[in-house]
Amino acid sequence: MTAFLQQLPALIGVVVGALGSYLAIVRSDGARFRRETAARWDERRLTVYTDYARALKKSVNLTYRVASHLGNDPHPHPLSPVQAEPLLAEATDGRDPAGEALIMLGSREVVERARTWVTTVMDMERFMREGTHDPRAWQELLERQRAGREGYYTAVRQDLALPPGHPARWPTSPPSDA
Repeated sequence: MTAFLQQLPALIGVVVGALGSYLAIVRSDGARFRRETAARWDERRLTVYTDYARALKKSVNLTYRVASHLGNDPHPHPLSPVQAEPLLAEATDGRDPAGEALIMLGSREVVERARTWVTTVMDMERFMREGTHDPRAWQELLERQRAGREGYYTAVRQDLALPPGHPARWPTSPPSDA
């Protein structure tokens, strides 16, 4: 019995050490699983955010071209409203599923900023469909659209913990040589 009592502290040490190793491994594996899961969701959200922006930009580019046809925008490739209508319908059809994915996976802030941006794009489409010739009003819509896009990208970067990016605001006309 004395031999057993002499070895008991070593036996207890082995059991405690094994239990400690097991708990450390379980905890480490849990943390790694959570990190990997978060990274996968971040990748999926980035894809959804990018797909939505790309779909919305198709509509924006088409409105620029029609606005050019109507004399409101300097876009170099004007497009008549009749020619643009099927392309706009296609762009809208592509935008809807991207918007649903955005609502499903996006943060509240990103979805709200996307709503602001798309509302302005819809105003641009309405402006174009009405055949309005008002370059000043068009410029105001462009500024709202650019601000909406910038707000969306800022919210996306914050949601994904990315560093601040370029606001993508540069002059659309060449600088004068004055």
